[in-house]
Amino acid sequence: MELIFARPGEEKRVSRIVGSDKRRKCLMDLGFVEGARVRVLSLVNGSFIVSIMGTRVALDRSLVANVHVEEVEA
Repeated sequence: MELIFARPGEEKRVSRIVGSDKRRKCLMDLGFVEGARVRVLSLVNGSFIVSIMGTRVALDRSLVANVHVEEVEA
């Protein structure tokens, strides 16, 4: 599932990053690495505010679509 389908308040685990090398590197530099937990905080004008590794990050839809996630086990 892509992170773009997550709703505010949901916590997911990053399963993989897709896209061009440049986009993947950008996301990985922000902390989007396999196994990292990410929580969608809000959606603002089509942009996502997420929390990952203790940091809040704002991403546009095109970047969020490159992040694939899975459910977090309880």
